[in-house]
Amino acid sequence: DTLWDLAIAEVEKRENPGDDGKHVEVCEKSILFMGNKNGGKTTIILRFLEREEIPKPTLALEYTFGRRTRRHNTPKDIVHLWELGGGTSLLELIRIPITSNNLSSFAVVLVLDLSKPNELWTTMEKLLQVTRNHLNKIFARLEKSNPKVVAEIKQKMQNNLQRDHPDYELVDPFPIPLVIIGSKYDIFHEFDSEIRKIISKTLRFVSHYYGASLVFTGKSEALLLKARALINHLAFGYDKSKSVSVDHNKPLFIPAGLDSLSQIGPPPASDIGKMRANTPLELWKKVFEKTFPPKSFCDLQDTRDPAQDSQYAEYEVDVMRAQKNQ
Repeated sequence: DTLWDLAIAEVEKRENPGDDGKHVEVCEKSILFMGNKNGGKTTIILRFLEREEIPKPTLALEYTFGRRTRRHNTPKDIVHLWELGGGTSLLELIRIPITSNNLSSFAVVLVLDLSKPNELWTTMEKLLQVTRNHLNKIFARLEKSNPKVVAEIKQKMQNNLQRDHPDYELVDPFPIPLVIIGSKYDIFHEFDSEIRKIISKTLRFVSHYYGASLVFTGKSEALLLKARALINHLAFGYDKSKSVSVDHNKPLFIPAGLDSLSQIGPPPASDIGKMRANTPLELWKKVFEKTFPPKSFCDLQDTRDPAQDSQYAEYEVDVMRAQKNQ
């Protein structure tokens, strides 16, 4: 037999197993990590994959994958991990990982740097807005060709919040599963208590409004494990933790659907009656940006030429490049 014959036989054996073996479907999921520049996305991914590596700055869009075995002698489930670098400067690249083919098994992890509150809302708003617009375009195309898939995805998101939840009609779930991770808790923990309270309440509201899970993480092993548990749930369907921590003096941990507007309370502002807003989200934004005016920052200014970056050095290519430049 040639190698091709063996390969064909192997595929046929997998697709049409005899009585001796039950056919086990390999489960594939995809997750896109995005968020603040230098916010700790790579560290979270490496920790999830249990890799002892020193994180390097992410260039544009990077890909890696993880595998887990459900039981002995069964195929490994796969999770495709995409990481968008450059903060909000490379948003058009999200079209590459999120396609109509993988939409039903896709999730987003938004990593927000708690140590930079003045960039927090702008980063979050831009990233979620562009992702949502892209998802809506895919949904519109799918509605024509495969409306059943669209209905299933939407139903799955609505199931995050029980129908008898008092906020069922007041929230606007993100179209696909979303986890918000507040990183650099170690620095955030040193902030004044009132500042911590405003940031924590705002992120609780945003997460609840979008039907997302929320977790704060930092350098401590216990916090990294909590973030890892939520990613494991997205990647391999592990059971979601039912524990909840809503005290702003401690790291927050709130799985999707386990918070409520009555527990979060109103936006923390004394002059809230004077503020005009069309939606609750807009009101929270105004209150938040009053305390933390958005910094006019441009991620593009920081985008260095990757050809000069030592981590991408390749001798033959660099010699030819130097010759060409000369």
